[in-house]
Amino acid sequence: MSNATFNVPLPKNEPVLNYAPGSPERAALQAEMDRRLKTTIDAPMWIGGKAVETKDLRKMSPPQKHGHKLGMSHHGDATHVRAAIDAALKAKRDWENMPFEERAAIFLKAADLISGPYRAHINAATMLGQGKNCYQADIDAACEFADFLRFNVAYAQQIYRDQPVNGAGVWNRLEYRALEGFVFALTPFNFTAIAGNLPSSCALMGNTVVWKCADTQAYSAQVIMEIFNAAGLPGGVINLIHVSGAVAGEVIFKHKDFAGIHFTGSTSVVRQIWQTIGNNLPLYRSYPRIVGETGGKDFIIAHASADPTVVATALTRGAFEYQGQKCSAASRAYIPENIWPAVKKELLADLASIKMGDPRDFKNFVGAVIDEKAFDKIAAYIDGLKKDKKNVQIIAGGTYDKKAGYFIAPTVAVTKDPKSTTMCEEIFGPVLTIYVYSSNRWNDTLKLVDATGEYALTGAVISQDRESIVQATNVLRHAAGNFYINDKCTGAVVGQQPFGGARGSGTNDKAGIYLNLLRWVSPRTIKETFVPPTEHGYPVMG
Repeated sequence: MSNATFNVPLPKNEPVLNYAPGSPERAALQAEMDRRLKTTIDAPMWIGGKAVETKDLRKMSPPQKHGHKLGMSHHGDATHVRAAIDAALKAKRDWENMPFEERAAIFLKAADLISGPYRAHINAATMLGQGKNCYQADIDAACEFADFLRFNVAYAQQIYRDQPVNGAGVWNRLEYRALEGFVFALTPFNFTAIAGNLPSSCALMGNTVVWKCADTQAYSAQVIMEIFNAAGLPGGVINLIHVSGAVAGEVIFKHKDFAGIHFTGSTSVVRQIWQTIGNNLPLYRSYPRIVGETGGKDFIIAHASADPTVVATALTRGAFEYQGQKCSAASRAYIPENIWPAVKKELLADLASIKMGDPRDFKNFVGAVIDEKAFDKIAAYIDGLKKDKKNVQIIAGGTYDKKAGYFIAPTVAVTKDPKSTTMCEEIFGPVLTIYVYSSNRWNDTLKLVDATGEYALTGAVISQDRESIVQATNVLRHAAGNFYINDKCTGAVVGQQPFGGARGSGTNDKAGIYLNLLRWVSPRTIKETFVPPTEHGYPVMG
């Protein structure tokens, strides 16, 4: 039995590979995509460490070529949800009692598998199944996922080391217990790293998990489970189910051992979940933890002193990388009239040079949006912009086509109404709305940015004037949980910029820092007195 205190490996951010022509990583990735396009897979559920297949099979297709079949995912019903809960509860005692260094070793091994032999597998699955280009896939599925696993281990040890002071004759200890019950992880399609982090961060702290991934991420979710299995994760610790949200919620939120939910998705869904949990509080063994990162209507505001090229680059990258399907994507911008002509020229030049198409062509910057439902929703917003001829001018894009893939051209609209629909509502697609403001109304525009919409996830100020940066930082203090100065409003790096927002954007529990892991433990204070008193009276009573 070990009696040592171990120091975990010092985490470092996984470098993004360059995938230059002729590079070995490029050749490996292209070969893996070709292999996957020539074969099909079954994507079963994983319950209690076993693959579970059903007769409810649904086609998995690339959004850029929706007629192609990558494979079939196996979908379940309420019986599978209950089976996943039972498996999680059965595995719980052994898992939470496993020494921390043993749990940590599993996820550290998983990180090395992701950044090493499984790198091409998880990147190819993300590119084909979720429509990311090569660069975006490597940042997400390989680098960020590995970063989450490595940094979380270090953060967990930091938490465990945080202990209270001791009085004379007393030893005080804090024990960081796993939550009592099981955790439900509900993950989105847009980041493979998030899909892997939400269940694994809870599991690292000794919890067992029921994980429901998005249907449109089921293809790469299979690679995640393959990696966890290869890393030695015991069966039942993370149980992957493919069921509808309504079916999962009906079972999970009425179970007495439901201990918490780790969620990334829409604001409306988390509000509905919160209300359901509140209504069911008498059913639960304890108060469930609710951690949710939700929507955003993320902004870039430029000052009159800003460099137009810097502004245009931030807009192009912030709004149109991964087709604007990031919670952090720039969706509204405020540009002063004095630099607007130059910004417009640079922005249109950027967009004219962008290529859109299949991510297998590494020259393509933009791909297809995730599915037909998303396509139709985004197209409806664009149609609404076209109808508002009084206030709106579309200066780029505005076209869409779903014959072969769900392609929407990067669209830029300039509006006279800063409170219009596309300045306030989350679109989650390649649509950017710009409001050009009077250069002498800087302070008023800052207040406008803060008061527009219900979200507070990310935002950026671009300026060469320090006083204006200070003003923006103060006025917009609660407008964004991740605030960027002279940069785009996307691209948070684990360990560098902990991610999350408040207001309608979530609980701001910050993925990528120890604060998030604290939500998945329930501390117990232990006081041990070495020489206990033997008389009830106190000296003052003598």
